[in-house]
Amino acid sequence: MIRTASDISRLGTILGIWAHPDDEAYLSGGLMALARDAGATVVCVTATHGELGTADPVTWPPDRLAAERTAEMSKCLGILGVTEHHWLDFRDGDCDTAPANEAVDALSRIIAQVDPDTVLTFGADGITGHPDHQAVGSWAAAAFDRTARPSARLLQAAVPERQVRQWGELNEQLGVYLPGYPVTVPDDRLVVDLVLEPQVAARKVRALAAQETQTSGLIATLGLERYTAWVADEAFVQWQR
Repeated sequence: MIRTASDISRLGTILGIWAHPDDEAYLSGGLMALARDAGATVVCVTATHGELGTADPVTWPPDRLAAERTAEMSKCLGILGVTEHHWLDFRDGDCDTAPANEAVDALSRIIAQVDPDTVLTFGADGITGHPDHQAVGSWAAAAFDRTARPSARLLQAAVPERQVRQWGELNEQLGVYLPGYPVTVPDDRLVVDLVLEPQVAARKVRALAAQETQTSGLIATLGLERYTAWVADEAFVQWQR
């Protein structure tokens, strides 16, 4: 079980594979920062530029938002200390209908290049039920199964039961999950169960705040203290080949 900063070194070289800018920070920002502070290699892959991620498409048409989120992503990863990042350039909202073979081939090439000890991604639930998340998790598992070393591990982001007990009402108010989600995991099934120390949680929040188009309104609504507590848990289960 990975519970503390000192445990992070056991993850070795880390490759994160995500759907949209900010997925990586919400689900593994503290873990990535701790790994980089310990000297580990951390590489991030993002499938889309998140060009549909707005409730105001007049102000933020897709091309403009994609450019802005690309710049925000660079700032976010800089705060976390991550220097290697790959875009797959799929269209936001279309991952579930994109050619899966092309995506798996691209991810297989990256896995062969990075040679990770640990791959982080979505499980079949996609955390929120988002089809892009689910597709990217499926691509990552297929590419991992094809290319990763037998000793490598694929870890899938999870929602612990305790998190729903603590934040379920707020999550419902915010509309975080699609109907029927989240799929919760008993705490004893987790292989990563990080509750971030205040300094690390604050750094994660700075990284998330750098993705201003996605987080500024939410931080203002919740207040910095509550938002920090809300994002301070990171949890993963292990995928079995």
